[in-house]
Amino acid sequence: MAEAPREHADGAAGVPAVAEASDGQVGHATLYQRGEEAIVSENRRSAALATLCLVLFLTFLDITIVSVALAGLQTQLRAGVSSLQWVVGAYALTFASTMLAFGTIGDQFGRKKVLLIGICIFIAGALMSGLSVIITSGSSALAIVIAGRAVMGLGAAASEPGTLSMLRHIYPDYASRNWALGVWAAVSGSALALGPVVGGALVYAWGWPAIFWFNVLVGLIAVIAAVIVLPENSDPTDRRIDITGAVFGAVALGALIYAVIDAESIGFASGKVIALLSVSAVFAAAFGWQESRAAHPLLDLKYLRIPQFATPNIVAFCAYFATFAIFFFTALFLEEVAGYNGGQIATVFLPMTILMIVASLLAGRWTGSVGIRWSIVGGCATFAGGLLWTNAVISPNPPYLPLAAALALTGIGIGACVVPITSSVLAVVPPERSGMAASTTNTSREVGAVMGVAILGAIVIGKLQTALVASLNHLGLPKSIQPIVINGVLTGQEPSVGGSSSLAPAGQGKLVTEVIQATYSAFQSGLHDALYVSAGLVAGAGILTAITITVASDRAQSAHPVD
Repeated sequence: MAEAPREHADGAAGVPAVAEASDGQVGHATLYQRGEEAIVSENRRSAALATLCLVLFLTFLDITIVSVALAGLQTQLRAGVSSLQWVVGAYALTFASTMLAFGTIGDQFGRKKVLLIGICIFIAGALMSGLSVIITSGSSALAIVIAGRAVMGLGAAASEPGTLSMLRHIYPDYASRNWALGVWAAVSGSALALGPVVGGALVYAWGWPAIFWFNVLVGLIAVIAAVIVLPENSDPTDRRIDITGAVFGAVALGALIYAVIDAESIGFASGKVIALLSVSAVFAAAFGWQESRAAHPLLDLKYLRIPQFATPNIVAFCAYFATFAIFFFTALFLEEVAGYNGGQIATVFLPMTILMIVASLLAGRWTGSVGIRWSIVGGCATFAGGLLWTNAVISPNPPYLPLAAALALTGIGIGACVVPITSSVLAVVPPERSGMAASTTNTSREVGAVMGVAILGAIVIGKLQTALVASLNHLGLPKSIQPIVINGVLTGQEPSVGGSSSLAPAGQGKLVTEVIQATYSAFQSGLHDALYVSAGLVAGAGILTAITITVASDRAQSAHPVD
């Protein structure tokens, strides 16, 4: 039976900890010894941390790196907005729906083995997407890109939990682990922020396929490094994988995410979306029932009663939901409306990247000084302020310094949130369940990311379509021509009515130009709404933290469940 949590000696307030000094007496010493013996020197421990961070960097980078490739994909492959969102969403769909299972699989069969298998799957998916335009063209190539992204998400789901759970064993001491978590958080945050920067440079130099070849190259380096320096560790107890729970959870999450993404183009009232949401609800209920009765649950529901575990997961969802208002829609707006190329986007996002890294590194020390509650609240407040400032300065011709400063403030907020979220969740569980804790938090992040793309996308596309219809009617374009013009605007192709102008009224080119300008205005209006929603959600997460973590601190001595 695990001891009740207590405050750490270094003064970290509000973070319950499994009593690490007594771990050797309750069966956890084996885990620590395996980690410590595998890394004999501090140099090898640092090399292991660097390798884990390289894998983390790769999987997190790919969440946002494609944002600057969307314009090229749209033009070359004639992709509509919904297809572009599937390029982003396919990765997050498989990532989020399978990660929880892979965390537990790593706990059982070996975190290093599962991580290596995941990287190899990730590389295979990147190869698929990179070869798509060589194998075929048009919609077929786009389908291969989306399929490759889904395979990459599956590989990321297998490798990602190990980057966090292995830290729990490589750094069993709380103080050193908090420092390592700061590095982990800095890398994860910088990877998100560097996505548009690295992607912009690659697209500018070699075109959008270069993004996937970059993934292949870095993935191979990560595999070699992981084989050489990472220690193997696993749960020493005889736990069997909850396969039923894994299937129920994956179907529930997958159906939910698929429904929300699909609803952008066909509406939430469509039969298909309603059916998917119903399937998700049924399997979510089945997952909860299974986990409540399983001998070795995939997700121990008792931890959800601990605010230090539940609240950070909610904050992770909200933070990553809002993050994609920046990384997806702001980047797309700068490409499509402001006319920025990849290099210009890179320069706008660079200050954000730098300050996100700095904030993440400092957050480890800050969390130890002021506690989980104020660290998360401060991060959320800064994040929300940055979103509102970005909303105030974004325009078809945005001034560089105010926009870069607004994005930089947003980056500080994101970086400041990640460390306390992660530290709290890892501290509240015993070491052998670190994979489960890591998977739960990362699943919350990924579900938030794909929901952000989908729901904010619905807001933006709704504005676009409404403005298009109104503009076409105002300009007197015949009903027979309107669908062609709408499709042309949404896919980035100026319509030519099947290559013939015989069906078009005189001056169609001028009319279409006016429609596109109206559409850009509608895009800006939709982006404003998306940024407002995101800021409100992040602010709400901060308020929730201020309320629940305070209560949790008072109950910390009695809230820890029996292991």
